[in-house]
Amino acid sequence: MRPLKAARAPVIHRSKQVTGPDADFASGARHEAEAGLHPSGVRLFGRRSRRFDPAPSRFSYRFQRWMLTRGVRRGLRLGMPVVLLVAVAGVYFGSEDRRDAAVAYVSDIKTSIQQRPEFMVNLMAIDGAGPNLSEDIREIVPLDFPISSWDLDVEQIRDTVTGLDPVKSATVRVRPGGILQLDVVERQPVVVWRTRRGIELLDDTGAHVERIASRKDYANLPLIAGKGADDHVAEALALMSTARSLGGRVRGLVRIGERRWDLVLDRGQRIMLPTERPVRALERVLAVNEVQDLLERDVAVVDMRLGQRPTIRMTKAASEDWWNTKATVGNGQKRP
Repeated sequence: MRPLKAARAPVIHRSKQVTGPDADFASGARHEAEAGLHPSGVRLFGRRSRRFDPAPSRFSYRFQRWMLTRGVRRGLRLGMPVVLLVAVAGVYFGSEDRRDAAVAYVSDIKTSIQQRPEFMVNLMAIDGAGPNLSEDIREIVPLDFPISSWDLDVEQIRDTVTGLDPVKSATVRVRPGGILQLDVVERQPVVVWRTRRGIELLDDTGAHVERIASRKDYANLPLIAGKGADDHVAEALALMSTARSLGGRVRGLVRIGERRWDLVLDRGQRIMLPTERPVRALERVLAVNEVQDLLERDVAVVDMRLGQRPTIRMTKAASEDWWNTKATVGNGQKRP
C-alpha cells in the first residue's frame, strides 16, 4: 500500500500588474467590460435603461449663475427691504384720515420746536442809520414782535433795506437774547443835483441819496445840473477840485448835451470845456488867469472846446465899448 501524499495547496494565479501604456489599455478594457455588465448599459426587453444625471439643466444653471451676480445680490439685500417699506407705507397712507393725522402730528412737533423761548425774537436794533432813515426802515420792515427766528427771512429783509436810496449796504442777523440786528451803512452826499423835478443829493457813485427842499440846506456841497450829470459825478468832483483856486466865484457845473461840462462862475462867466480831457483844459485856463487875470476882465465866455483854438467872448458892455472905440478911431478922432 502506497503512502498518502501530502495534499498540495491550490495554486492561485495572480495577474501581474501591468505598467506603462498597456496599463491604460487594460484599464480601459476592464471598464468597458464592467460597463457591459452594468444593468444600465444592457438592453432589457429591447429597450435601453435610463441613467440618473445629477447635473442641472441649462436653464437652471444660467438662472443660478444670474442669481449669484453682484447686482442681483445687492438688489435682493437692499432693494427688497425698500420695496417692502414703500409698499407698507403706501398701504398705511392710502387712507386720507391717516395722512391728515400724520401731517398734523408733524406740524405740531415743528411748531413746538419753533416757539421755544430761545428761538423767539423780541425787538429790532438798527445801527449806523440816522433818525429819519431808522423810521423808514421800521416802516418798510413791519414785524410783529415777538416772532420766531424760523419765520424770519433774513435775506428778504436785507434786500428790502438796501432798496432804500440812502442805504449803501446792510447786514441783518439775529443776536443772542432775541434781538434782530441791522447794521446799516448810509450813502454820504457829495454833490447837489438840480433837475426839473427838484433838488437831489448824490453820493460819489451818482446814486440818489434823498430829495431836499432847498439848496441852502447843503450850501457846502458843489452844485451840478443838466441831464445825465448824475452819471459823471466823479468827473464833476475832479473839475470842482481843480477850480478851488477860484474860491467862492464858482457857482457850479452844467452838463451840456449829456456830452461835456460848462463851469459857471459869478458875473455870468462860463468856461466851456471839451468832451475829452476837460480837467486838462480847465488847468490851462487857470494858468492863463494867474498870469494875465483873464477871468477878472470883461470876459463872458472862455471856449475851450477846440483845444488848438481857444476862443474868448467878451461881455455885451465890453463889446459895445470896443465897437464905439473902433468907430471913433475910424472917424479920425483921437482915442481919449
